[in-house]
Amino acid sequence: MKTSELSLRKAVEILNAGGIIAYPTEAVWGLGCDPLNEEALADLIQLKDRSWKKGLVLVAAHVDQLEPYIAPMSAAMRKRVTATWPGPSTWVLPASAGLSPLLTGGRSTIAVRVSAHPLVSALCQMFDDALVSTSANHSGHRPARSALQVQSWFGASIDFVLAGSTGSEPGPTEIRDAQTGKVLRPIQRVGGE
Repeated sequence: MKTSELSLRKAVEILNAGGIIAYPTEAVWGLGCDPLNEEALADLIQLKDRSWKKGLVLVAAHVDQLEPYIAPMSAAMRKRVTATWPGPSTWVLPASAGLSPLLTGGRSTIAVRVSAHPLVSALCQMFDDALVSTSANHSGHRPARSALQVQSWFGASIDFVLAGSTGSEPGPTEIRDAQTGKVLRPIQRVGGE
């Protein structure tokens, strides 16, 4: 078994146990947890010192992993959204009923992305579900660009750091409204270390 596969298995083991992991994404480091574990969601929000009303992003290896979290899409909406996936586009879609308000921010929508980042995709495939993906930072601060920054900022508060490299995107992904196509947050360019 390759080291990366062992690391992925360890990350999944921690996610299944309700832990919080850090991992590289398209542009910055992310923090993640099991989106169905209420305690893990609360821990992650507290760790970031972030308002639960902001909601969280889900990332997946393929659109099927998002189906339990989103309401059925019209054909036109599905075409608009899936044309950008896999890739660095996060879409706000109508949420399925019964999701934790910690995930949705108490809204009837949820932000989701199908990632083209190979490590994120492999992690979601091995976890066999979508994963919470929020930038590795304290609320209001710049996101981590390296594992060293993640460890410096969060230390033992994170259960596992999945080694790897971020992608080539200039900053956190843009977020768009799937019903209107409106850009809610443009790509946020961040500097190097």
